[in-house]
Order: sequence, then C-alpha cells, then structure tokens
Amino acid sequence: MDSEKLQEVAFEIILSSGDARTLVHESFQHMREGEFATAEQKLEDANESLVKAHRAQTELLKNYANGEKIEMEIIMVHAQDHLMTTMTLKEVAAEMLVLYQRQAAIH
Repeated sequence: MDSEKLQEVAFEIILSSGDARTLVHESFQHMREGEFATAEQKLEDANESLVKAHRAQTELLKNYANGEKIEMEIIMVHAQDHLMTTMTLKEVAAEMLVLYQRQAAIH
C-alpha cells in the first residue's frame, strides 16, 4: 500500500472516530440533563461512526493478512490511538448512562 493511500485510510479513521467522540461528549451532556433517550441515541450514533472507522481499519488488516506490505506511518499510529480511546470512551459512556438512569430512578 502506498503512502498516500495509507494516509487516506488514517484520516478516514481519525474523522470517523472524531465524529464518534463528539457524539459521546454530547451524550454525556444529555445524561447530566436527565435526557436519557437523547443520550442513548447519541451513543448509538457514535457507534455508527465507530463502525465506519473500524471498517477502514479492518480493510488494512485484510490487506496485510493477504501479504500486502504496509509501511507504518505516525499518522496511522495516531489514527489507531484515536480509534481505541474513543471506543473505550463510548463503553464508559454506556455504563455511565445506566448509572445516571438508576440515580434518577432513586430520586
């Protein structure tokens, strides 16, 4: 895979995971305001963005598994870091939503 294509995939991962991160933070805001249905929808939307990023990542892995040489660049390292931290943030947000909902039910 040439450098230009690798950078294109990296930016696709960064863009999609960045969109997801924004949606997760919007979800947190709705959780704080007790708007749980909206918070849940934001997390679902974030998941859709993460799926897009993950598809781009999976395509690279398939190419590599098929013997294609892929030169690693710092932008891809950044993209992978961005994707994984956003995936973790979304998982934490899903747990936080449950906690906010339980807390609201008690009061």
